[in-house]
Amino acid sequence: MARGRSPGYDDQREMILRHAAALFARSGYPATSMNEVAEACGLSKPTLYHYFRDKYNLLVHIADGHVSRLQAVVEEVEARGLEREPRLRELIHRFVEEYAEAQHAHRVLTEDVRFLNEEDRDRILGKERAVVSAFASALAQMRPDTEAAGLSKALTMLLFGMINWMFTWLKPDGELNYQTMAPIVADLFFGGVPAVTMPALDSLRSRRA
Repeated sequence: MARGRSPGYDDQREMILRHAAALFARSGYPATSMNEVAEACGLSKPTLYHYFRDKYNLLVHIADGHVSRLQAVVEEVEARGLEREPRLRELIHRFVEEYAEAQHAHRVLTEDVRFLNEEDRDRILGKERAVVSAFASALAQMRPDTEAAGLSKALTMLLFGMINWMFTWLKPDGELNYQTMAPIVADLFFGGVPAVTMPALDSLRSRRA
Protein backbone atom coordinates (compact mmCIF):
# COMPACT_ATOMS: atom_id res chain seq x y z
CA MET A 1 0.00 0.00 0.00
CA ALA A 2 1.34 3.45 -0.90
CA ARG A 3 2.23 5.66 2.03
CA GLY A 4 -0.15 8.61 2.44
CA ARG A 5 0.99 12.19 2.66
CA SER A 6 1.63 13.78 6.03
CA PRO A 7 -0.98 16.31 7.29
CA GLY A 8 1.42 19.21 6.70
CA TYR A 9 2.56 18.14 3.23
CA ASP A 10 0.68 20.81 1.28
CA ASP A 11 1.68 23.56 3.73
CA GLN A 12 5.31 22.51 3.38
CA ARG A 13 5.07 22.64 -0.41
CA GLU A 14 3.59 26.13 -0.28
CA MET A 15 6.38 27.27 2.05
CA ILE A 16 8.99 25.93 -0.36
CA LEU A 17 7.32 27.64 -3.32
CA ARG A 18 7.25 30.98 -1.48
CA HIS A 19 10.95 30.82 -0.68
CA ALA A 20 11.86 29.64 -4.17
CA ALA A 21 9.81 32.44 -5.75
CA ALA A 22 11.58 35.00 -3.57
CA LEU A 23 14.99 33.63 -4.59
CA PHE A 24 14.11 33.44 -8.28
CA ALA A 25 12.72 36.99 -8.16
CA ARG A 26 15.86 38.31 -6.46
CA SER A 27 18.60 36.42 -8.31
CA GLY A 28 16.87 34.97 -11.37
CA TYR A 29 15.99 31.38 -12.09
CA PRO A 30 19.32 30.37 -13.73
CA ALA A 31 21.43 31.78 -10.89
CA THR A 32 19.48 30.10 -8.08
CA SER A 33 20.49 26.63 -6.93
CA MET A 34 18.50 23.95 -5.17
CA ASN A 35 21.02 24.23 -2.33
CA GLU A 36 20.01 27.87 -1.87
CA VAL A 37 16.32 26.95 -1.90
CA ALA A 38 16.87 24.21 0.68
CA GLU A 39 18.85 26.58 2.91
CA ALA A 40 16.21 29.32 2.67
CA CYS A 41 13.54 26.79 3.65
CA GLY A 42 15.57 25.33 6.50
CA LEU A 43 15.44 21.90 4.87
CA SER A 44 18.00 19.36 3.79
CA LYS A 45 18.43 18.95 0.06
CA PRO A 46 17.07 15.35 0.12
CA THR A 47 13.97 16.64 1.93
CA LEU A 48 13.52 19.36 -0.70
CA TYR A 49 13.65 16.72 -3.44
CA HIS A 50 10.92 14.83 -1.61
CA TYR A 51 8.57 17.70 -2.48
CA PHE A 52 9.91 18.85 -5.86
CA ARG A 53 11.95 16.72 -8.20
CA ASP A 54 14.13 19.59 -9.51
CA LYS A 55 14.44 23.35 -9.94
CA TYR A 56 12.45 23.30 -13.16
CA ASN A 57 9.56 21.67 -11.32
CA LEU A 58 9.63 24.57 -8.85
CA LEU A 59 9.50 27.10 -11.68
CA VAL A 60 6.50 25.42 -13.28
CA HIS A 61 4.59 25.29 -10.00
CA ILE A 62 5.35 28.95 -9.17
CA ALA A 63 4.26 30.28 -12.56
CA ASP A 64 1.28 27.98 -12.99
CA GLY A 65 0.13 28.47 -9.41
CA HIS A 66 0.18 32.24 -9.81
CA VAL A 67 -1.92 32.40 -12.96
CA SER A 68 -4.25 29.68 -11.67
CA ARG A 69 -4.97 31.78 -8.57
CA LEU A 70 -5.74 34.75 -10.80
CA GLN A 71 -8.10 32.60 -12.86
CA ALA A 72 -9.82 31.51 -9.65
CA VAL A 73 -10.33 35.15 -8.63
CA VAL A 74 -11.94 35.88 -12.00
CA GLU A 75 -14.25 32.89 -11.63
CA GLU A 76 -15.26 33.92 -8.10
CA VAL A 77 -16.14 37.43 -9.21
CA GLU A 78 -18.00 36.17 -12.28
CA ALA A 79 -20.06 33.83 -10.10
CA ARG A 80 -21.42 36.78 -8.11
CA GLY A 81 -23.41 38.07 -11.08
CA LEU A 82 -22.58 41.73 -10.47
CA GLU A 83 -23.65 44.57 -12.72
CA ARG A 84 -21.14 45.77 -15.29
CA GLU A 85 -19.26 48.52 -13.45
CA PRO A 86 -19.33 46.85 -10.00
CA ARG A 87 -18.06 43.67 -11.65
CA LEU A 88 -15.02 45.40 -13.15
CA ARG A 89 -14.39 47.33 -9.94
CA GLU A 90 -14.47 44.11 -7.95
CA LEU A 91 -12.04 42.47 -10.36
CA ILE A 92 -9.66 45.40 -9.90
CA HIS A 93 -9.97 45.33 -6.12
CA ARG A 94 -9.40 41.59 -5.91
CA PHE A 95 -6.39 41.65 -8.23
CA VAL A 96 -4.72 44.50 -6.37
CA GLU A 97 -5.14 42.58 -3.13
CA GLU A 98 -3.96 39.33 -4.72
CA TYR A 99 -0.78 40.98 -5.95
CA ALA A 100 0.00 42.10 -2.41
CA GLU A 101 0.91 38.47 -1.69
CA ALA A 102 2.16 37.52 -5.16
CA GLN A 103 4.93 39.99 -5.89
CA HIS A 104 7.68 37.40 -6.24
CA ALA A 105 5.54 34.96 -8.22
CA HIS A 106 4.55 37.72 -10.63
CA ARG A 107 8.19 38.68 -11.22
CA VAL A 108 9.04 35.02 -11.83
CA LEU A 109 6.19 34.70 -14.32
CA THR A 110 7.25 37.88 -16.11
CA GLU A 111 11.00 37.31 -16.22
CA ASP A 112 11.55 33.56 -16.05
CA VAL A 113 8.75 32.18 -18.21
CA ARG A 114 11.24 32.00 -21.07
CA PHE A 115 12.99 29.14 -19.31
CA LEU A 116 9.91 26.93 -19.52
CA ASN A 117 9.66 24.33 -22.24
CA GLU A 118 7.26 25.08 -25.05
CA GLU A 119 4.41 22.93 -23.73
CA ASP A 120 4.49 24.38 -20.21
CA ARG A 121 5.01 27.93 -21.47
CA ASP A 122 2.07 27.72 -23.87
CA ARG A 123 -0.21 26.28 -21.19
CA ILE A 124 0.69 28.90 -18.59
CA LEU A 125 0.62 31.84 -20.99
CA GLY A 126 -2.73 30.55 -22.26
CA LYS A 127 -4.10 30.92 -18.74
CA GLU A 128 -2.62 34.40 -18.52
CA ARG A 129 -4.27 35.38 -21.80
CA ALA A 130 -7.60 34.06 -20.49
CA VAL A 131 -7.30 36.35 -17.46
CA VAL A 132 -6.57 39.36 -19.66
CA SER A 133 -9.49 38.39 -21.91
CA ALA A 134 -11.85 38.26 -18.93
CA PHE A 135 -10.91 41.82 -17.95
CA ALA A 136 -11.19 43.03 -21.55
CA SER A 137 -14.62 41.41 -21.83
CA ALA A 138 -15.78 43.05 -18.60
CA LEU A 139 -14.61 46.43 -19.90
CA ALA A 140 -16.21 45.88 -23.31
CA GLN A 141 -19.53 45.00 -21.69
CA MET A 142 -19.43 48.19 -19.65
CA ARG A 143 -18.20 50.33 -22.57
CA PRO A 144 -19.10 48.62 -25.88
CA ASP A 145 -17.49 51.48 -27.80
CA THR A 146 -14.05 50.37 -26.55
CA GLU A 147 -14.54 47.04 -28.29
CA ALA A 148 -15.85 48.70 -31.45
CA ALA A 149 -12.75 50.90 -31.53
CA GLY A 150 -10.45 47.96 -30.90
CA LEU A 151 -9.32 49.42 -27.57
CA SER A 152 -10.68 47.05 -24.92
CA LYS A 153 -7.52 44.95 -24.75
CA ALA A 154 -5.21 47.97 -24.92
CA LEU A 155 -7.06 49.64 -22.06
CA THR A 156 -6.93 46.39 -20.12
CA MET A 157 -3.16 46.24 -20.54
CA LEU A 158 -2.88 49.81 -19.29
CA LEU A 159 -4.89 48.77 -16.25
CA PHE A 160 -2.61 45.81 -15.62
CA GLY A 161 0.33 48.18 -15.93
CA MET A 162 -0.96 49.96 -12.83
CA ILE A 163 -1.67 46.77 -10.92
CA ASN A 164 1.22 44.50 -11.85
CA TRP A 165 4.10 46.72 -10.83
CA MET A 166 2.68 48.47 -7.80
CA PHE A 167 5.01 46.43 -5.59
CA THR A 168 8.03 48.28 -7.04
CA TRP A 169 7.07 51.45 -5.17
CA LEU A 170 4.41 50.54 -2.60
CA LYS A 171 6.39 49.68 0.53
CA PRO A 172 5.00 47.28 3.18
CA ASP A 173 5.81 49.71 6.00
CA GLY A 174 4.65 52.82 4.15
CA GLU A 175 1.64 55.01 4.72
CA LEU A 176 -0.40 53.28 2.02
CA ASN A 177 -1.30 49.62 1.64
CA TYR A 178 -2.92 47.51 -1.07
CA GLN A 179 -6.37 47.70 0.52
CA THR A 180 -6.21 51.49 0.41
CA MET A 181 -4.87 51.56 -3.14
CA ALA A 182 -7.40 49.11 -4.65
CA PRO A 183 -10.33 51.58 -4.85
CA ILE A 184 -7.94 54.35 -5.91
CA VAL A 185 -6.77 52.27 -8.87
CA ALA A 186 -10.39 51.63 -9.82
CA ASP A 187 -11.32 55.32 -9.49
CA LEU A 188 -8.31 56.37 -11.54
CA PHE A 189 -9.08 53.86 -14.26
CA PHE A 190 -12.74 54.78 -14.49
CA GLY A 191 -12.54 58.54 -14.21
CA GLY A 192 -8.98 59.82 -14.14
CA VAL A 193 -7.49 61.91 -11.34
CA PRO A 194 -10.66 63.99 -10.72
CA ALA A 195 -12.53 60.78 -9.84
CA VAL A 196 -10.10 59.58 -7.16
CA THR A 197 -11.61 59.54 -3.68
CA MET A 198 -9.07 60.58 -1.08
CA PRO A 199 -8.52 58.08 1.78
CA ALA A 200 -9.31 59.38 5.25
CA LEU A 201 -6.41 61.32 6.76
CA ASP A 202 -6.99 59.66 10.14
CA SER A 203 -6.48 56.28 8.52
CA LEU A 204 -3.17 57.33 6.97
CA ARG A 205 -1.95 58.94 10.19
CA SER A 206 -2.72 55.79 12.19
CA ARG A 207 -0.46 53.80 9.85
CA ARG A 208 2.29 56.39 10.22
CA ALA A 209 2.19 56.21 14.01
